[in-house]
Amino acid sequence: METPHPSLEQTFLMVKPDGVQRTLIGEVLRRIERVGLKLVAAKIVIPNEAQVRAHCTADTTWLAKVGEKSIASAKARGAAHAETPEAAGEAILAKLVKYLSSGPVFATVWQGAHACAVVRKIVGGTEPLTSDVGTIRGDLMLDSYELSEQDGRAVRNIVHASGNAAEAALEIPVWFAPGEILRYSLAQDRILYDVNLDGILE
Repeated sequence: METPHPSLEQTFLMVKPDGVQRTLIGEVLRRIERVGLKLVAAKIVIPNEAQVRAHCTADTTWLAKVGEKSIASAKARGAAHAETPEAAGEAILAKLVKYLSSGPVFATVWQGAHACAVVRKIVGGTEPLTSDVGTIRGDLMLDSYELSEQDGRAVRNIVHASGNAAEAALEIPVWFAPGEILRYSLAQDRILYDVNLDGILE
C-alpha cells in the first residue's frame, strides 16, 4: 500500500469554552491558516460528558499517563496526591468534563504537511504561564497549574491540539463523521507542495 503524501496529514484542534467565550476563535484560526494548513472540518458544539470522556480516553493509556504526571507534580510540591495513577487520572478527567461541557467549543480538523507538529508549535505548552511568547497560550492566556490546583479546576488554556498523528486519528472520529471532513483544493496548495512550482507563470 502506498504511503500517503505528508501534505495529507490531519490534526484535531478544539477552541475550548474559555476561548469561545473570549471570542478568540478568529484569532486561533488566523494563526493556523496563515502558516499554510487547510481547514477541512469545523463545527460548534456543546459537548456532553460522554463525548468529553470519549475524547480524553481515546488513547487508552491517557488516564495512567496524566495520573503519573499529576502524582509526580504533587510529590515535588510536597502536596497530597492520589494513591494510583488511575485514580489521579480520573480526578483530572472529572475536572476536564466539567470544563469542556461548560459551554460551546469550536472543533476543527486541519490538513497539511506536519500538521500535528505545526499546530502544537503554534499552540504552545499546556500551561499558559510557562508557554512561550508568540504562541496562542503564551500570548492570550494567563492561567497556571498553581492557580488551577488552588481553585480545584482544570487549567484554562484556550485550545486543545492533538499530540501526534496517531492521537489525531483517535480524536477526530469522536467529533466528526467521515462525511463531514471535506476534500478540496486551495490555490496555495500548488505553492506549498508543487515540486517545480509549475503553473505560476502564464
